[in-house]
Amino acid sequence: MPESPPMLEILSRIVQEVSAAADLAQALSITVARVRAAVAADACSVYLTERGPGENVLMATEGLNPEMVGRVRLKLHEGLIGLVCARAEPLNLEDAPAHPNYRFVAETGEGLYHGFLGVPIIHYRKVLGVLVVRSRERRKYAEHEVSFLVTLAAQLAGAIAHAEASGGIEELPGLRASEPRFLTGLPGSPGVGIGTAVAIYPPAELKAVPDRPSEDPQADEAALRDAFAAVRTEIQSLSARVKDVLPPEEHALFDAYALMLDGDSLLGDAIARVHAGNWAPGALRATIQEHVRRFDEMNDAYLRERGEDIRDLGRRILIHLQSRTAASPDYPEQAILIGEEISATQLAEVPRERLAGVACRRGSSTSHVAILARAMGVPAVMGVDDLRIGRLDGSPLIVDGYQGRVHVRPNAMVLEEFRRLAAQEARLASGLEALHDLPAETPDGVRIPLYVNTGLLADIGPSLRSGAEGVGLYRTELPFLMRDRFPGEDEQRAIYLQVLRAFAPRPVTLRTLDVGGDKALPYFPVREENPFLGWRGIRISLDHPEIFITQLRAMLRADAETRNLHVLLPMVSRVAELDEALQLIRRAYQELVSEGEPVRMPPVGAMIEVPSAVYQSEAFARRVDFLSVGTNDLTQYLLAVDRNNSRVAALYDALHPAVLRALRQVVEGAHVHDRPVSVCGEMAGDPTAAVLLLGMGIDSLSTSAANLPRVKWVIRSFPRARARELLERVLELEDPRAIRQRVHEALERAGLGGLVRAGN
Repeated sequence: MPESPPMLEILSRIVQEVSAAADLAQALSITVARVRAAVAADACSVYLTERGPGENVLMATEGLNPEMVGRVRLKLHEGLIGLVCARAEPLNLEDAPAHPNYRFVAETGEGLYHGFLGVPIIHYRKVLGVLVVRSRERRKYAEHEVSFLVTLAAQLAGAIAHAEASGGIEELPGLRASEPRFLTGLPGSPGVGIGTAVAIYPPAELKAVPDRPSEDPQADEAALRDAFAAVRTEIQSLSARVKDVLPPEEHALFDAYALMLDGDSLLGDAIARVHAGNWAPGALRATIQEHVRRFDEMNDAYLRERGEDIRDLGRRILIHLQSRTAASPDYPEQAILIGEEISATQLAEVPRERLAGVACRRGSSTSHVAILARAMGVPAVMGVDDLRIGRLDGSPLIVDGYQGRVHVRPNAMVLEEFRRLAAQEARLASGLEALHDLPAETPDGVRIPLYVNTGLLADIGPSLRSGAEGVGLYRTELPFLMRDRFPGEDEQRAIYLQVLRAFAPRPVTLRTLDVGGDKALPYFPVREENPFLGWRGIRISLDHPEIFITQLRAMLRADAETRNLHVLLPMVSRVAELDEALQLIRRAYQELVSEGEPVRMPPVGAMIEVPSAVYQSEAFARRVDFLSVGTNDLTQYLLAVDRNNSRVAALYDALHPAVLRALRQVVEGAHVHDRPVSVCGEMAGDPTAAVLLLGMGIDSLSTSAANLPRVKWVIRSFPRARARELLERVLELEDPRAIRQRVHEALERAGLGGLVRAGN
């Protein structure tokens, strides 16, 4: 008798099957069938919680009466199911009918059962339902069986949450979705985007390919046949190349590949799916998944491994399919890009007039794509963990960049509400245009220069039109990231000169190379277990003075013509780093002077991005001409929250009391030596935070061109004296939410309610 596979292996196979299920009903059916067999139970069931009427509804079962699915309804805290829900923890009973909470439901046939194990299905602290196994004899389930069910329930929670948010839950018999339906993420870029989802998926990633209707089944069939033929030729070539190297038993794998490609099974199934309405890549994905599933269900380990061979063939075929369909897609009039991650180039491929919004499974408000979206004025939601990209392609969506929500297939009432809000936004933006030529000056006469953050030459025009008084942060790493080698001195000088000329005589702050962390150069790879605490920013520049000196020389030579350069040093964590960097800047200056270049020594500043720099701000200010606070990294490090991790990014809050107190300490330390302090992080573009920064005595703010008019409105409407009083009051509070609420109330009283939304 063959040995049973271990629990972890069984769990992995069930999770794969559930993930590949066409809908929630199929996922639940797979779950109850597989779990019943895995723990040798006599019955397995899933109850889902319906919040509206407050009931737990039987939604799938193996072993109980199947006719009761969708009809058995228990009050929220009724019976053993209700007890599991209320406690949000497993319940393992040897004799369920003897428990005081036992509720007998004759129609299910459950009177036959004694052993009971129920585990809650929890998604982000919310109980969505209960997974239950039962046995006829008196039996307490073993600890490893409890752990198995708990783990599987956690996996199942994602599928249920997605169905609940996207409307798929309504397809289940007898279950009603609770309103409103939306997927929850993190605010990435403010605004409302209403449009049609367009799935963005990486090349050759088979599981990410969405289903789409076939526009020409005959052409899709031809594409599949050609792709299969191309891979067959490829495999034959590989087989010939390694024939004399591999032993016959290993080389036989290539013969197996050829048989799979020559047979009618894979190709025939894919073509059938095309003629059933799916496009070629989607038909291929579904076919490969089905064949892999057959192998994954086998108990023989060797045969299960053949599933990976089919995946490999599928990826190879997909590459050839994609090479035929590489032309730019025909984007809908209002396209909302959805994907695991979306790059700058993928954003740029969409005509601006057609790009309505962005939603990503990964990332946060300070991810690169979110920063780019804000610069473009495109609403974005990040860290949407339940975003099923392939299944939402082509669906109507609403991206709510204020509250970090994605509404899937919204009903008429929701659509009307968001259209009203979008119109309100347009009126507000139109009204803010009147502030373009006015200074950012408070009613009590305090001038706060407003600069822009940028890194793309394409941003120069919008930045100038926004009324910016200069550039507070130019990210020089972007030219490095967009090349396959380090740019040379003359190459860099030409780039910097374009920016300096465009804004002259207004100041332009060029930040020296800031790579590492989440910004890796493809030609200078840095492999680290914890890159955000690793080799990045000024650390790389000091370890590679040849790169640093070249960049400094390019900056100084560009400034020789315009005389408006400021240099900013990133990620400084200690005085010794600052001293060494300043020494190298002086060395670059002296080299150029000795070469006869008409350069000057520009103002130099240090970024305050790490906690150690906060406590050394006075020492830093003694050495440099200005300080610039990067609140994105500073908040991340102070709160020990990875802002790109969607599981914890909700804990990232720049209005945390610790962040506010740190910022005030930086201002006080810099002002001891009469050094100005700027904020160039995302706080500078948030009207709520801008009031508090004004109260702290921040000297200037730097934000995206899209946010600048809003911040200017706040500054022109709020006296610094009142902002200082508000700051003192909120620093008595201990909860970031209470701080945000207090500032929102102050903005409302000042007539600035249009800048914030209730619940944001």
